[in-house]
Amino acid sequence: MRSIARAVAPAIAAATSTIPIVVAAVVDPVATGLVASLARPGGNLTGLTFFVFEIYAKRVELIREAIPTLMRAAVLINPTNPGQFMGVPVMQRTASALGVELVLLEIKARDDIAPAIATAARRAQALVAIEEPLTISNAKQIADLALQNRLPVIGFKPQAEAGALIEYGVDLADLYSRSAAFVDKILKGTSPADLPVEQPTKFELIVNLKTAKAIGIELPSSILLRANEVIE
Repeated sequence: MRSIARAVAPAIAAATSTIPIVVAAVVDPVATGLVASLARPGGNLTGLTFFVFEIYAKRVELIREAIPTLMRAAVLINPTNPGQFMGVPVMQRTASALGVELVLLEIKARDDIAPAIATAARRAQALVAIEEPLTISNAKQIADLALQNRLPVIGFKPQAEAGALIEYGVDLADLYSRSAAFVDKILKGTSPADLPVEQPTKFELIVNLKTAKAIGIELPSSILLRANEVIE
C-alpha cells in the first residue's frame, strides 16, 4: 500500500490496479480519472482531495478584500502546462463579479519571471500566484521581485514566508495527518473502493505585515482577524 501526494498520483495509479493507494492531497481525482466518484472511488485508490481552482478564485477574492481599490490583478501562466488554463475561467468569474480584470502573463522559464513581474507592476495592482512547478521552484524569486516592484502578491505558503503579502491555501499538514486513517482502515480489511474520498476542512491564511509596511498597504481588520499566522 502507498500513501502519496498529488504530484505522483497519476503515475502510480497507472502502474498498478491491485495495490491499495492512499492519496494525501490530490487535485480533483474525478476530473483526472483517478476515481469514479468521491463517494464511491470504485478502484484501488482513495484518500483526500482539494479543488485547487476554487482556491485560486478565493485568492482573487481575498486580494480584492485586502486592496478595495484593486482594478487589475496579474496572473503568471505557464503555457507549457495546459492544466493551468483550466483554472482561469473560475478565477475570471470571481474577478468579474468583483469588478477586477485579470491580466495573464506567460512564463515558460525562470528567465521569463523578472520581465513578467516588471510588466505586472506596470499593468496591474497585485499579483495572484498559482501553483505550478515553475512558480513553486521559483517561489522566493517571485516574492523578492514583487517586493522590489512594490507589487502585492497573494499565493502559496513558501511565497508568504519569502515575502508575499498573503498566503491562502489548504492546510496540507492536516491532509497528510488524516491520510493515516485511510491506511489504518485498509490494513484492517476495508477496500479502497469503499472508502469515500474526503475533502479539506482546514485552510490557512497567512499575512505578512512586514511586507505590507514595506509596500505601503494597510490591511483591513477583516483579513487580520481571520489570519492563522501573522508574519511581523
